[in-house]
Amino acid sequence: MDAENIININGNKISFEKDETILEVAKRNSIDIPVLCHLKGATTTGSCQVCVVEIDGSSDLVTSCSTKAEKGMNIKTESPKVVESRYNTIQKFLSSGNHNCAISRSDGSDWTSFQMNVQKDDQSKELCPVWGDCELQDLAYRYQVTANPLKHVPSELPMETANPFIVRDFSRCILCGKCVRACREIQVNDAIEFDNPESPTKIIASSDDKVLKDSDCVFCGECIQVCPVGALVEKDVRYKIRPRDTEKVRTTCSYCGVGCQMHLHVKDDKIVKVTGVEGAPPNYGSLCVKGRFGYNFIDSPERLTTPLIKENGEFREATWEEAFTHVADNFNRIKKDHGSDSIGVLTSARVSNEENYLANKFTRAVLKTNNIDHCARL
Repeated sequence: MDAENIININGNKISFEKDETILEVAKRNSIDIPVLCHLKGATTTGSCQVCVVEIDGSSDLVTSCSTKAEKGMNIKTESPKVVESRYNTIQKFLSSGNHNCAISRSDGSDWTSFQMNVQKDDQSKELCPVWGDCELQDLAYRYQVTANPLKHVPSELPMETANPFIVRDFSRCILCGKCVRACREIQVNDAIEFDNPESPTKIIASSDDKVLKDSDCVFCGECIQVCPVGALVEKDVRYKIRPRDTEKVRTTCSYCGVGCQMHLHVKDDKIVKVTGVEGAPPNYGSLCVKGRFGYNFIDSPERLTTPLIKENGEFREATWEEAFTHVADNFNRIKKDHGSDSIGVLTSARVSNEENYLANKFTRAVLKTNNIDHCARL
């Protein structure tokens, strides 16, 4: 261990690399320092002040996400001074806008009862739409913080529901800037920004009078993925599911050949939400609009559940065995009359990679042709 590169965190001597921040060293050594505005791979701002730590010899607390580790530092991550600062910071967030992270339902009813009574305009303030999946709520519980009613500043900003995939609830936004940096620096779309960089009051889409659907937004949902509160929520999910009610199944997106890793959130054998797998290549949590939102076709009532065979210009229902036999007989006839290369197969992004692989093997090994393509390539 190089004595030149040693710091002390909570009594633990830890080595650090050049230009590593205190937060990076702590995370690498499984020392938990809470964050709200920090976004890996993007510009560090330290604006939320939640990640502050105390360094011996320094009169002021410092933000661990933006402070470089230096030889001989003696750092405390949960000292009374640090805890008091975090408490005040979290209380400030809870007291600004419409937050109810630390309250409970007064009538004791469960989520199912509550969601049945939510108004159609989703303006209910009884329960947050990301209750149980909110970083601010986690911190409020962790430090036992409630909003200060004497300092409460309610938000009168209207909710934006005009977008096809995303509900923007400005009253729950804490102006951490993660969505702006994710859009600008990770996805490089630059569709949103602060209304006033020096003293922001709102996240806007190009201009304050423009909704997200009329901006340069491509609806990748990166902003939803990084939002630490309930300000950005998938439209189809809002007030319909809770994280504890779903099972996460990891899979590979089949829409193109990149191989993005995703989690399917499944409830009652139906996919209700999709998120990117954080920290896993090649996408590291990012997804495109199809990968994140293009799943409703799976349980669409318009999908055929019974094979149809066309006879005399009309479709009739058939059994699966009859349909398979019909297709096989026609393939054999075409191969015999015109050769294997007279047949071509087009596979789909709306089936699994395994099914596409089987289609590839079937085309080359059974039909004896290389005429196979995929809709994504077109």
